[in-house]
Amino acid sequence: MSSVLGEKGMQVGGKGARGPGLLDKERIIAGPGFNRWMVPPAALAIHLCIGMAYGFSVFWLPLSKQLSMAGGGAATCGNDVGFIGEWFASNCDWHISTLGWMFTLFFLILGIAAAVWGGWLERAGPRKAGVVAAVCWCGGMLISAFGIQQHQFWLMLLGSGVIGGAGLGLGYISPVSTLIKWFPDRRGMATGMAIMGFGGGAMIGSPLAVDLMKAFSTPTSNGVATTFVVMAIIYFVFMIGGAFGYRVPANGWKPEGWTPPAAKSTNAMITQRHVHVKRVWGIPQFWLIWMALTMNVSAGIGVIGMASPMLQEVFGGNLIGVPLKFGELSKEQLAAIATVAGGFTALLSLFNIGGRFFWASMSDFFGRKTTYTIFFVLGGILYASLPGFAGTGNKLLFVAAVCIILSMYGGGFSTVPAYLADIFGTQFVGAIHGRLLTAWSTAGIVGPVVVNYMREYQLGLGIPRSQVYNQTMYILVGMLVIGLICNLLVRPLPDKYFMTEAELAEEKRLAHEKAAAAEAGMAGAGTEERTPVAKVWLAWLVVGIPLAWGVYRTLIAAAKFFS
Repeated sequence: MSSVLGEKGMQVGGKGARGPGLLDKERIIAGPGFNRWMVPPAALAIHLCIGMAYGFSVFWLPLSKQLSMAGGGAATCGNDVGFIGEWFASNCDWHISTLGWMFTLFFLILGIAAAVWGGWLERAGPRKAGVVAAVCWCGGMLISAFGIQQHQFWLMLLGSGVIGGAGLGLGYISPVSTLIKWFPDRRGMATGMAIMGFGGGAMIGSPLAVDLMKAFSTPTSNGVATTFVVMAIIYFVFMIGGAFGYRVPANGWKPEGWTPPAAKSTNAMITQRHVHVKRVWGIPQFWLIWMALTMNVSAGIGVIGMASPMLQEVFGGNLIGVPLKFGELSKEQLAAIATVAGGFTALLSLFNIGGRFFWASMSDFFGRKTTYTIFFVLGGILYASLPGFAGTGNKLLFVAAVCIILSMYGGGFSTVPAYLADIFGTQFVGAIHGRLLTAWSTAGIVGPVVVNYMREYQLGLGIPRSQVYNQTMYILVGMLVIGLICNLLVRPLPDKYFMTEAELAEEKRLAHEKAAAAEAGMAGAGTEERTPVAKVWLAWLVVGIPLAWGVYRTLIAAAKFFS
């Protein structure tokens, strides 16, 4: 990086001979001429790594047979062991349902960590937050590898679930505020690029993990522990590279040729002022957006969690041209439709990722409130249509509807940071976004619980498997109606919630956004910093090649659905 301390940097603020540290925010202020397109690849490098949280399910089946494969003759832990007992059991294999709790813990801790440390991130800067995220996420994977080796599930929960979950939260929000400040003219597109990476993480990580487990497996080992270690090392390299690629614009910077809209702009939904993060808990608009995101994510994540079994149970043998219901199929036929359903879930992942960029970019033209209205209105129509498509056996319309639904699920995540910046300003948008992500934690529990328990309840009533999701879809429509109402109620904030000029100046001082940086002799203080075009292309290739490989592998899997 070109922002290095000069002679004058040895005297900062009269504090002696020590200037800003390597990770400090003052150290990464970009100088005139820095190419802002260097920042999105840095964000993608981190998000593509932590996005593997979505793909951890590839480990469940091998881990559920770990001891049996090692030749210990162990059986799955019985009911006498109990849920907590499995955390410490070393002589029986874990249930898949027990392993699945790590997925829930990921997003629970993500929301909590983002809410708790979001304010710190704004002042510490994205580089320091990115490094901490890398240490937590990758260090957590190493602890999990040790837990697998010792067959202690509590170590996996501590490593990847708690410590790794904290890394997820910090890594997820680390680029939000920075990208919004670099792209004030295209806020939605900028955050869409980064958050698209989180959706694409599993697209790369899942096939990579499968390949590594095959490579490291032996007659007595499934290779999962070694896979965790290797992936932790790979992810650490990419995440540290991303963290050191972060730069922040100098205070008052704006894109060349772009003029900020006037304070009394015709678009009253975009403020030019700023709200302090400490005040958002008491602002109705925050809770309206919180509820809108919760409802959108709850509906979408409920479908994601049951996409494969839903397709198989609804269409049964029709997926392979056999006119039989799901319960009438042979083992060979069940295996065949499971392959088709695997292609379906791969197809959904592409729409989840693509929707993050598409809808966030469209929100720059439609406006954030209108985009969320589209999510709820169009989504409600599509959810309500699914039972009809299933009843008529129209697989094409059923799959198309679910794909669009998943694109709007991803779009909800990528659009909301820009929505928050519009309503609350940009000074604390990363911290406010962190607090809003508690909605994700809530939705991660509500959505799967509604879908799973409604399915079990209706099966208990004797309803055919092909119809057990009908009532669930109507419940999800009800959630979207609640989200629509909340979204429509969002209005511009009254003046009383915004910081005064004096308060804003003090916060900028605390966040190290001051002209005094010039006295530190750093590049961001006025030194010309032209970024070579080749360097920009190289940065994009570093993240683009793995992403292209993940898309290629996913397309191969998706092709099984159409074949």
